[in-house]
Amino acid sequence: MNFTNTLTRWYSINKRMMPWRLTKDPYKIWLSEIILQQTQIKQGLPYYEVFVKTFPTVFDLANSSEEKVLKLWQGLGYYSRARNLHFTAKRIASEFEGIFPNSYEQLLELKGIGDYTASAIASICFNEPSAVVDGNVYRVLSRYFGILTPINSSAGVKEFKSIAQKVLDRSNPGDHNQAIMEFGARQCKPNNPDCSVCPLHEGCYALKNEMTARLPIKIKKAKVKKKYFNYVVLVSNNEETVLEKRQGNGIWQNLYQFPLIESDRSLTMNTLKKHQKFKELIETENGKIKLFNDKDIIHKLSHQHLYTKFWIVEIDALAKKTIPLTSIRRYPVPILINNFIEEFWAN
Repeated sequence: MNFTNTLTRWYSINKRMMPWRLTKDPYKIWLSEIILQQTQIKQGLPYYEVFVKTFPTVFDLANSSEEKVLKLWQGLGYYSRARNLHFTAKRIASEFEGIFPNSYEQLLELKGIGDYTASAIASICFNEPSAVVDGNVYRVLSRYFGILTPINSSAGVKEFKSIAQKVLDRSNPGDHNQAIMEFGARQCKPNNPDCSVCPLHEGCYALKNEMTARLPIKIKKAKVKKKYFNYVVLVSNNEETVLEKRQGNGIWQNLYQFPLIESDRSLTMNTLKKHQKFKELIETENGKIKLFNDKDIIHKLSHQHLYTKFWIVEIDALAKKTIPLTSIRRYPVPILINNFIEEFWAN
């Protein structure tokens, strides 16, 4: 059985028709690849369509504000992707006159573009024989060839890239790369794949050795950390509130939030009132405090779980820089805060 030819035939019959598969425009391929990192197609497709409509060209994206880009990205997570997207768009517009580099090596020099994205753009747009390796590709190769090296080890990264390059259809690398990713997403699925209808089942190591559920192998990550977030939602009599822009290099950098008090345990109303930052926020005893959610809202990120409370503080007037409640939805915020806003100000 020819692994490569079988994949290509399967793809020609089973591929889903997506808008980025109808073009060779590197700008649109780049957009789709960045949006679909860590994101399923059904979630990413609406974002892709909005971005293409809002920013038809790389110049439109480059000339936009970062705040607008983050607002459109809201809900996708991994916000560094959006910040890097905007940064790279500005560089391509200014330094390259809107023309994307046409080789894997040159694409790698752009911020936010790694091995996978550079290979995807180079192969699909410029027919360069550079193999992609993502989660779907890891799964297909490890199961079919019986690769036991952990995929998240340095040795595994090199080994899988080497094998992916060996089986690549060098005459049509773009379609081959899309075929193996689609095959992993739809046929060689993570859980309970239907191996009886798999066109590669005759040569599959995992199927022969009853290892389908065990492959690919991944080194266990470090224990997820717990953090306790207390958002103080200030609401004045003249219907204003306070939003702060997050600084630093965290995952929510440059997004907006209500004043935040982090703690090493869940706070009660009494312990909240005694907290120094809360005292700095509330300079009067006239504030009326109530807890919006009785139970902590648990927001799960890849490396930490946030146990979150929203404290509503109704107060006569606010000393800090304020915004009208009517404009609160204009600001890019983490989805955790957006969900609160939509529920609290539903009416």
